[in-house]
Amino acid sequence: MVKEIHELHTPVALEYAIEILGPALIGESPVLVDGTLGLGGHTEAFLERYPNLTVIGIDRDEQALSLASKRLSRFGTRVKFAHALYSEIENVIEEFGIESVDAVLLDLGVSSMQLDEAERGFAYSFDAPLDMRMNQAIGFTAAEVLNKYSEGELARIFKEYGEERYAKQVAKAVVDRRKNQPFEQSADFASLVGKVVPFVPGKTSGHPAKRVFQALRIEVNGELSILEETIPAAINSLKVGGRLLVMSYHSLEDGIVKREMMHAATSQTPIEMPIELPEHAPVIRMLTKGTAVAGDAEKETNPRAASVRMRAAEKIRVAA
Repeated sequence: MVKEIHELHTPVALEYAIEILGPALIGESPVLVDGTLGLGGHTEAFLERYPNLTVIGIDRDEQALSLASKRLSRFGTRVKFAHALYSEIENVIEEFGIESVDAVLLDLGVSSMQLDEAERGFAYSFDAPLDMRMNQAIGFTAAEVLNKYSEGELARIFKEYGEERYAKQVAKAVVDRRKNQPFEQSADFASLVGKVVPFVPGKTSGHPAKRVFQALRIEVNGELSILEETIPAAINSLKVGGRLLVMSYHSLEDGIVKREMMHAATSQTPIEMPIELPEHAPVIRMLTKGTAVAGDAEKETNPRAASVRMRAAEKIRVAA
């Protein structure tokens, strides 16, 4: 059974998000896109803080959209919902008859609801069917990945997406085990990983399976390839003066966000050209130097905040 919505989700770095995006939301009828609506915690706070604001909430998870719509029903037409990928942001705003928006917020990774709902199979701390799909209507499950991918493919995703030192050993153990019994449940798989990946007291942080579970989730949902498309699309959707804030939770996400933002913030003038032409000028200016992190007090009360890394930018011209 789903917990109370407010118990399921405590928005990460809420005051920082308002501080960064707020200056872009002070017009007569500003529009914010919450590209990772989840349970609507960030959106609710922005709607309360800015009475003229409209929010377009995007999520690929239909359960999240359903719960968020209940939480945000008191705001009426000031909030609009879209069942889509955040990489589809430009199509979404166009469908609502909007040419460009004032701010975009992306709070990446798996949501608190998805982790807390045992039946979704995201967490190694619950025994559940190995699903891990953010959109449960389409795509393949984590169980299908474990039972059908080759040993080499499994080792690659565990290494690349989970940064797991023992990727090859885990992949071999998976292939050996599935010959006799396919993987179906998360606890079963977590137990196998725990036998392969050593736990060193005082040095190992968290469950030995956490990196492999992360890798599976990323593979099932195509998270990194979608993110690569999303940052340029989000920048394109902004008005000049509009602002983008991205919250990442592991180095793979943050690396993509950094690369795409820095590309947009850097002149594309060819090295042999003596002057910068307008079409080569930076499209955004960075608002953060490096990454911003949550405060110590928030890290103590909200576990998700411990690993967040935030990058923000303001759009300074329309790309050619």
